[in-house]
Amino acid sequence: MIILHERIGGAWQGNISARRPSRLYIPEFGPTCRVALRFDGPKITAIERGPAFDRRQWEQISSEIENSVSMGPTTVGREYSFSSRRVTGSWRGEHSGVQILPPPGNAPLPTIQPADYPFILEFPLINTRVDQLASHRRIRKHRDLTLLLNILLFGGARLMGFRPPKVWVLDLHDLDRVSEWVQQGFRAPLGPPLIDSLSAPGVDQLEEVAPEQYDELVVSDELRVPSDLDQSICLYEALSGSDREKFDRAAFWFSSSSRMWDILMSASYAALAFAIESMTIRSNIHEMSCSACGSPIESGPTKLFKNFLATYAPGASLAGDRNDMYDLRSDVVHGEHLVELDREIPIIGAWTPPGFKEQDQYRALWQLTRTALRNWLKNRHLYLQQAREVCAYFNWMKRGRPLWEADIDWAFAEQEFPAY
Repeated sequence: MIILHERIGGAWQGNISARRPSRLYIPEFGPTCRVALRFDGPKITAIERGPAFDRRQWEQISSEIENSVSMGPTTVGREYSFSSRRVTGSWRGEHSGVQILPPPGNAPLPTIQPADYPFILEFPLINTRVDQLASHRRIRKHRDLTLLLNILLFGGARLMGFRPPKVWVLDLHDLDRVSEWVQQGFRAPLGPPLIDSLSAPGVDQLEEVAPEQYDELVVSDELRVPSDLDQSICLYEALSGSDREKFDRAAFWFSSSSRMWDILMSASYAALAFAIESMTIRSNIHEMSCSACGSPIESGPTKLFKNFLATYAPGASLAGDRNDMYDLRSDVVHGEHLVELDREIPIIGAWTPPGFKEQDQYRALWQLTRTALRNWLKNRHLYLQQAREVCAYFNWMKRGRPLWEADIDWAFAEQEFPAY
């Protein structure tokens, strides 16, 4: 779309229909239309000729896409991201080509805590001679990697945002305590947003920690990285099709949960549930019964939610806790409940037992969601296989271990833990 806008221009007019695919006419609708983009939902499914179709111009556009846009040289994109931990050193992924750099000495830094500490993120990028397209690719890749690092790093990673809000601010050092209405924003020396190769690393290196110990260390105010960070980024880059699409959705909701915490805890909690639900397949809710005892078997989105956490965060939560988490999610999403921090004027925080319970549920679901997303990315097939084996073994034991069922009951395991 950027190439068409640069080469054809125009007002761009479209028809929007809920019953049939939509079309976007370029440069406008009517006899001057050269091409029309056909949409099915958000995806372009076809490019159609218009009354004023220019074959020669279209051949030039096609040649540019094939020879420059799709196969341009590799360059390095750069942009600021933010962490809740101070970034005092650098880290470079040998295989992913991603680099974390501390901010330059003249960059602004927060003076109070907790805070968002800036760091520079560098990453490989396919370049193109179309400046607007190169800029779009850089911004999008930076967003995707920052959302990924938010899952992989203790301390997270955040963006400034594309729609910065305006807020009242108070300078605590101002004796008059006069508030000011300003737009949220960050500006610091960055240098060229596109460079030929990675910048020189910093003098100090970020400490690397074994993955199994990464979340168990004493909390530090400095950013540390897991030793398998490079591998995790490569696994993310290798995702394709629906896997990449659903993981990006989950990463978006996981990041949104943190951004909404200070504004609306109910929505923040629901966003964590949305992150899990983004990773599960759609399911038609239907009645199922156990062939042995005739008892009803739970199916549908609730079952998928619980199965995903049980599969990719095994042992981290009891079944009853997962039930309570989903019940709270359902009450919030269906408009039947607000968590206490949103509903009541706080006196000493979450001061009733239900309020404490809701905060515990949020913290537990946040950790479960992060753990499950990391495990799915790093070795989803192994975790799924283990979960199926445990489930099948459990049901074999429950049936009294009949000899004719000594082999794993894969059919039942598939039903309990559907492939995602």
